[in-house]
Amino acid sequence: MIRALFFLLVVFALGLGFSWLADRPGDMVMTLGGYQYQVSLMVAAVAVVAAVAAVMIAWWLVRSIWNSPYAIARHFRVRRRDRGYQALSTGMIAAGAGDGALARRKSKEAAKLISSDQEPLIHLLDAQAALLEGDHESARKKFEAMLDDPEMRLLGLRGLYLEAERLGDRNAARHYAGRAAAAAPQLGWAAESTMEELVARGDFDAALKIADAQKGTLERAASDRRRAVLLTAKAEALADTAPDAARAAALEANRLQPHFAPAALLAAGALFRQNDVRRGSKILEASWRAEPHPDVADLYIHARPGDAALDRLGRARKLQEMKKNHPESSLAVARAALDAHDFATARSEAEAAIRMDRREGAYLLLADIEEAETGDEGKVRQLLAKAVKAPQDPAWIADGVVSEKWAPASPVTGRIDAFEWRAPAERLGRLIESEEEEAVPVLPSPAPVPPVVAPSVVASPAAQEATDKKPAAEAEPEGREEARPPVPADAPAPAYAEAEAAEAVPQRLPDDPGVEPEDDETEQPAGRFRLF
Repeated sequence: MIRALFFLLVVFALGLGFSWLADRPGDMVMTLGGYQYQVSLMVAAVAVVAAVAAVMIAWWLVRSIWNSPYAIARHFRVRRRDRGYQALSTGMIAAGAGDGALARRKSKEAAKLISSDQEPLIHLLDAQAALLEGDHESARKKFEAMLDDPEMRLLGLRGLYLEAERLGDRNAARHYAGRAAAAAPQLGWAAESTMEELVARGDFDAALKIADAQKGTLERAASDRRRAVLLTAKAEALADTAPDAARAAALEANRLQPHFAPAALLAAGALFRQNDVRRGSKILEASWRAEPHPDVADLYIHARPGDAALDRLGRARKLQEMKKNHPESSLAVARAALDAHDFATARSEAEAAIRMDRREGAYLLLADIEEAETGDEGKVRQLLAKAVKAPQDPAWIADGVVSEKWAPASPVTGRIDAFEWRAPAERLGRLIESEEEEAVPVLPSPAPVPPVVAPSVVASPAAQEATDKKPAAEAEPEGREEARPPVPADAPAPAYAEAEAAEAVPQRLPDDPGVEPEDDETEQPAGRFRLF
């Protein structure tokens, strides 16, 4: 655009100059070699411009001829470079698609056409081709060679990190990640691995520095969450040794993530220890409104150690008003009512929690209420049996590990912020049950018992002979039960008789008072659908 404007300005200036000469006629006289030449001023100006143009054209021709060998060589060099970049591009695409043979072929072709010193991507393509061919040793050497080049150092560290992860060498992987994080803290993979190592060592301050360096690369929500997790872990570690620092870290974590239950618990606990019950209660109330948690309810109810049981029940009801129709609210009220010996309220709230969310803890609480109110061991055992079959209560879960306490990193993979508050996987159980499955198993058919003859009973010869001569036609008809031989009183009872007697009389444990089946259980039809 600037060149076009400059050209227009030059043309405009020439036009003005020739117009000015045309308006002022005159002659130009030049004496040369005894001859006098006289021309008009316009002709003289045109001749000067033509002479200048001719000189410029001549200079361009001479310069082009002089530089023609270099121009020809540059043309072939550019063409060769273009072919090399085309081969490099095709090889990178083949490596990404998993075609090791094509990637290796294009890598060799690109290395012939382009110098590897001028284009470092050739080393990357060569290493990727080696990985696709399964030659990990050659790929590792390529990545190690990249460490000498400042431009390729981070790429080499990344390759060595992935190879160490593949081999399961966590120490080597974290070493390479640490070097990469020191050179470029904005790298996500390097910062993540380095922070995992620092958290495992308990160096939360260094992990926070790396998290601060990543603020520009992560979204604000993710950055605040990561920082809140690290601050919570720091507050938990310093709770016994440095209470003031722990309180500051917990409050900062709660400010970043008000709905994060572990941070709210630590911050409120620190405030309660300083008798700041009002501020600590507000923190717990905000966390409870976002997501009810049993630990939050327990700490809120017992905020003041000197409160009576009825006062604690009142605080539990206050939590229930904040989050109505939630099982955790009902369970919190039920526990507080049990402590206050208000068994009717405790029972109704526990049953309401079961109706909203059938879980193991609700049945166990109901069993405690039954034992405290009536002491009926049969009912207690019935509720405990239901608790065994009910789904488990929510817990902190990370990578298949179920923990009662929150932790900043997974004990399996070391991943930060891996624990989630949710219900564990359900127990495997039978989906369909029937009354036949619940009945006593059928015993196998007993072996035929030989007839027992008393030693005092002896058959006479005549009777024996009559028995032998009895015709087959007089035998008993088919399907009629065969008469059992007489058994003396002192003979031992057969096995099947003992089994029938055991089935007729139900066996109970010595300390089992027994519970009669409920009406709804006895009236259940056979083969009904049950989850557990």
